[in-house]
Amino acid sequence: MPPRTALIVGATGLVGSLCLKQMIADPAYGQVIAISRRPVPESHPKLIQKIVDFDKLGQLTSIADADAFCALGTTIRTAGSQEAFRKIDLGYSKALAELAFAAGARQFALVSSVGANPRSTNFYLRTKGEIEDEVKALPFTSAHIFQPSFLMGSRSEQRTDEDMGLALAKALQFAFIGGLRKYRPISASTVAAAMIAAVKRAEPGHHTYLFDDMQALAKQLTSPNPQ
Repeated sequence: MPPRTALIVGATGLVGSLCLKQMIADPAYGQVIAISRRPVPESHPKLIQKIVDFDKLGQLTSIADADAFCALGTTIRTAGSQEAFRKIDLGYSKALAELAFAAGARQFALVSSVGANPRSTNFYLRTKGEIEDEVKALPFTSAHIFQPSFLMGSRSEQRTDEDMGLALAKALQFAFIGGLRKYRPISASTVAAAMIAAVKRAEPGHHTYLFDDMQALAKQLTSPNPQ
């Protein structure tokens, strides 16, 4: 098979940076295009960095026929307001999805959140649900939605509220059984591996992945004899 091309936005974040590293190391990908507002710390012959103004995403070129990955996200505290948060998590993610599809992408992988629902009374979860609906409304051959709970991994920025929530979730994860398993903390590297595995499988349709789904997909990617 000819080498694949990946397009990733959010490559300076926790999941995105790990996804970028894994795609660079994956022989299936011959080129990885990282779209960001600042340079990513990685350097590799496969990697093409595009530093952009996210308000001008439509000016991007040379992204045709790429597997598109969106790991863009922030917090309301970091963004500064609900309006700024919505602009990033919904506005920029939607613009990227539309751009990717128009350029020829037929698969789109999105990092969302467990509990995402466009009708939620929680602003964060409602916004995540809205971007999920926007992605699924586009005629991608495959749309892959990943809904992790608390993410485990080393961030470049401190997120006090998330760190406290993660510590509590890790202490109580023994109680997350049955239908509550989806709320278990998950390694960001597992989410990244699951995204790549799902896109490489390329099953048509809309797919939503929770804790157990992501664990299983990540094992497929790392297994020497994946099924």
